[in-house]
Amino acid sequence: MKREKLLESLRLSPGRKVNLARDFDPAFTGTFEDKEAASGLLQEGIDSLSELQTRLYAEDRQALLIVIQAMDAAGKDGVIKHVMSGLNPQGTQVHSFRPPSEEDLGHDFLWRSACRLPERGHIGIFNRSYYEEVLVVRVHPELLEPQKLPPGRRDDAFWQRRFDAINQFERHLVNHGTRLVKLFLHVSRDVQKQRLLERIHEPDKHWKFSLADIRERDYWPQYTAAYEAMLQHTGTEWAPWYLVPADHKWFTRLAVARILIQQLTEMDPHYPRMSEAEQQMLAAAKAHLESD
Repeated sequence: MKREKLLESLRLSPGRKVNLARDFDPAFTGTFEDKEAASGLLQEGIDSLSELQTRLYAEDRQALLIVIQAMDAAGKDGVIKHVMSGLNPQGTQVHSFRPPSEEDLGHDFLWRSACRLPERGHIGIFNRSYYEEVLVVRVHPELLEPQKLPPGRRDDAFWQRRFDAINQFERHLVNHGTRLVKLFLHVSRDVQKQRLLERIHEPDKHWKFSLADIRERDYWPQYTAAYEAMLQHTGTEWAPWYLVPADHKWFTRLAVARILIQQLTEMDPHYPRMSEAEQQMLAAAKAHLESD
């Protein structure tokens, strides 16, 4: 499958009604049969990302925000570790969003994310994000109580207002030079179970294990419904979602690398051109060094 066709198959059309179980195969790998078939392409992708990031940083006029959402054990950390391995830390910012602090709860639900947006020339990576406010909070509505919200019903209209606020927030970012790449890593329930068991059986993965992940598995149908609503109502022309199959980590990483390369290529960052005065200064500096 050609790169353009592969990426188009992963990009959700804005407003599309999503049925994860029926319409999307989390084990999909395109025309690639195994990890070995894709490993060389992944390294090429990492090298391309490094060059594009350098141009973005030098240009200092645009920013890229990568939002990664997924069920537990879908491979978010692995994507960041492997796909972003060639990026210069000087121009990269990674934020993992934990439960909100007291200060966070004193503001609207988008505030803490707005405080961590990438500056111009930088790539920002959100490992989870403001989307948790229409996912985990929707599955566990009791989490709304500490948010000091005005009185009112927490019905479908309430969640639609949150979707609308997110869409407006993202449109504002895009209009001011920040491109968004939103990735939903789609893992199956069976593969999630295997990966959680690995965290129990393998000592070097014990640090990844959390009882909370096991408890949240019991809410799989509710999370599926919340994700389907999120994908339908927050996929827009200016900030579409990419639904990336996540049962095979090697394919997930390759697909994400290709998506990012496409997005950065479309951004088309350029090295700054020197003004005539700067060129004259450069020529003088060259002459001075050569005469030394």
